[in-house]
Amino acid sequence: MSLISVTTNPVKPALKILLQDKTTKKNIIFATDAYESIGYSAMNEILPERIANMQLLPRVEKELIHQQARTKAKAEVFTPSWICNKMNNHCDEEWFGRPDVFNKESGESWSTNPLPIEFGEMSWKEYVDSRRIEITCGEAPYLVSRYDTTTGDIIPIKDRIGILDRKLRVVNENAADNEEWLKWAERAFQSVYGYEFQGDNLLIARINLLNTYNDYYKERIGIEPSDKELRKIANIIAWNIWQMDGLTGTIPFSKAEEEHANYTIFDFGIELPDAYGSTDMGAHENQPEQEAPVSRIFDWRSNESIKFNDLR
Repeated sequence: MSLISVTTNPVKPALKILLQDKTTKKNIIFATDAYESIGYSAMNEILPERIANMQLLPRVEKELIHQQARTKAKAEVFTPSWICNKMNNHCDEEWFGRPDVFNKESGESWSTNPLPIEFGEMSWKEYVDSRRIEITCGEAPYLVSRYDTTTGDIIPIKDRIGILDRKLRVVNENAADNEEWLKWAERAFQSVYGYEFQGDNLLIARINLLNTYNDYYKERIGIEPSDKELRKIANIIAWNIWQMDGLTGTIPFSKAEEEHANYTIFDFGIELPDAYGSTDMGAHENQPEQEAPVSRIFDWRSNESIKFNDLR
C-alpha cells in the first residue's frame, strides 16, 4: 500500500481543495514532464479526474532510476529524516535557548524526550504561533515526518520530528480540553508555510499535512475528523503550502509583474534549507512564458491575503 492515496479518507473529501491554487483561482499545474507519457504536459492543471487512477509516489517509493532522473532534470534532492531533525533541533535550540528540547540525536537516529516540554519566559501559545517556512519544500519533510524518508516506514506520533509535529505535540501537552485542542491545532497549521515548484511534489506535501492532522486528531479526540473539519484544514494547507517558482515569485513558467532579487528569507519566520523539492534551476527551459500575478499567501492573524514578494 502506497504512503499517498487520493481515493481514501482523509484525502478524498478534501481533494478538490488540496488541488487549488489560491493565487490563480484555478488548480495547481503539473510543472514537470514526468507525466507526458500518459498525456499530461507540465502546463496542465492537476484535476481530480486526471489523478484518480494515477499512483502518486513519494520519493522513497520511486524506482532508483526515476529518482536519479528527477535529480538530474529538476535538481530534486533528498534529505534524510535525521538531517531534518538535526536542522529542526538547531532552530528550536535558538528559540528555547537550550539544546535537546524535543529529542536527543544519536548518529542517524534520535531518542524522544518523554517529559512535557518546559517553557520559560515564552509561552506554549507563542511557540505554536511562531511562523516558519520550508523553502522548495518537496514533500515537506521538515514540516511533517509521517514516514522515514529513507525507508518509508511510518514514524510513531510520539517520535515525529517535523516543525508542525512539534507544535502539535505542544498543543497535546497543554490544551485543557478538546475544544482548546481544536483551536490551537488549527493555529499550528496556520503558522507553517512552504512552497514548491513541481505539482506532484506539492500535492504530496499537502496530503502529508492533512494526513498528519488526521493522525493527531484521532489520537487526541478518539474518532475520525468530519469531512467539514478536514476541508477546513485543507483550505489552510492550500493557502500555506503553495506552488511557486522561487526565482520569480509567481506560478511556474510565468512572468513576474516586476523585477526583484532572489531572496531566501521569510520576514516573519525562520528559513529552513532546501528539502527534496526542486531548486527551480533550469526549470524554465523550453516552456512558454505567460503573464501571472505574484503568488499570494494568507496572514491568518490579520485575516487577509498578501503577496509573498511583499514579505521579502
